[in-house]
Amino acid sequence: MAHRDRVRWLAGGLVALSGASAEAQVPPAPSKPAAVQKPAAPDPVYDAARAAYEALPEAERKGLQDALVWTGDYNSVVTGTYGRRTHDALLAYAARTGAREAAFPGPATRATLLAAGAAARKAGQFAVRRDGPSGVTLGVPERLLPKRSGTPGGTRWQSADGAITLETKSFPPGETDLDAIFARITAPTPDRKVTYKLKRPDFLVVTAETAQGKSYIRYAAGAPGIRGFTIGYGKGAAAEVDRLVIAIANSFVPFEEAAPASERGPAVAVAPAPAPPVRRPPVATGLVIGPGRVLTSAQALAACTEPTIAGRPARVVATDRILTLLDWTPPAPGGPPPVPRDTPVKEAEAVVVLGAEEGGTVAVAPGETVGEGIAAPLQPGSGGAPVLDRSGNLVGLVSSYPTAPRLVAGVVPPTRYALVPGARIAGFLAENRIPAGSRPAEPALASLGAVTGRLAGLVVGIACGR
Repeated sequence: MAHRDRVRWLAGGLVALSGASAEAQVPPAPSKPAAVQKPAAPDPVYDAARAAYEALPEAERKGLQDALVWTGDYNSVVTGTYGRRTHDALLAYAARTGAREAAFPGPATRATLLAAGAAARKAGQFAVRRDGPSGVTLGVPERLLPKRSGTPGGTRWQSADGAITLETKSFPPGETDLDAIFARITAPTPDRKVTYKLKRPDFLVVTAETAQGKSYIRYAAGAPGIRGFTIGYGKGAAAEVDRLVIAIANSFVPFEEAAPASERGPAVAVAPAPAPPVRRPPVATGLVIGPGRVLTSAQALAACTEPTIAGRPARVVATDRILTLLDWTPPAPGGPPPVPRDTPVKEAEAVVVLGAEEGGTVAVAPGETVGEGIAAPLQPGSGGAPVLDRSGNLVGLVSSYPTAPRLVAGVVPPTRYALVPGARIAGFLAENRIPAGSRPAEPALASLGAVTGRLAGLVVGIACGR
């Protein structure tokens, strides 16, 4: 399959979110077209802050994000990459602490933040070490989990009352695989509800709840076998442990010997190096529906005045407040686009969403229909993403993606999203004299791989500015 190497798989459970239903997170699709949003002006404050941040050494960039986790201002993965969540976290920290800088913190404030993060780690006795029995590197809040014992292939840490348990686990090559583990830990049971599940060829993440407790499970696959960890805790301790789960997950290194940035102390401030070119992640997803033509949701691009695809300008040639058609010269011709579906979807019908990601990859998220929308674990940039049924027909496009999605332990749970339906797309294409594509010969493709393998090459990321 020509495009297999650029497809990333997301296996998402279609269940209620922690503490609220998926419907409570995003309102149902409006019955009338929403008013056109006024395009937002460029944000020079954000762009300047991002350039200054990315000029810092990688250790300091990761250290700042890690410190923001410990101060309670950042709820995401420590990558060292600057995005809106890091930007908002820095602003929240500055506002809460009375820092003078209006945008990016200066050396003194950064040193104070790093010291605050280090103090919080020290207060929790958060030690990042290599666990000999399992071979993983992991951070353990030893103040909270003083009890330690050995287990087959790992180590167990527990709170004094046994209500919180952290375990590492390892399996030698050939004993099991991620598919078997994933099937076991996501199997339905009467008293346990899976709230998030994600599986890729090299790792998996699963979160779950019972009436009294919560759990977070992560495993990774490599040449030495399977290695991972599980943390379980009562809901009464969630206010403290939810943040620790993020710190533990960020510290997890399954196969490398080097400790992560969270183990290091505050970085020493140095003179900034020249800022590297700004890498703009996709703000929306587009579907190539003909030579030089890309279709996306108008709402997903409402705040973008200079759309680009693969670094090349993309010009708006038609829009009707719901859909937008872009003119763009692709680097290579794509295959035939999917046919817009002219029949309504059924409730809880299985669908798959193809969302563009930074670097040209495509995130494939299974979902299901909910009313006039869908529920799926989508990632940022999924506004405008095509939604396909099991036959490869175009059910619709994701109308928009929230600017600040809710995260649970650093991951985006399944959420409800409004759709631009296939019939609406067919009418728009007809108005603009664009052929609707050819319907696949087979009545139903055998797998998601067959659907995505044929169409992933038509999915492109749309950035804002070059």
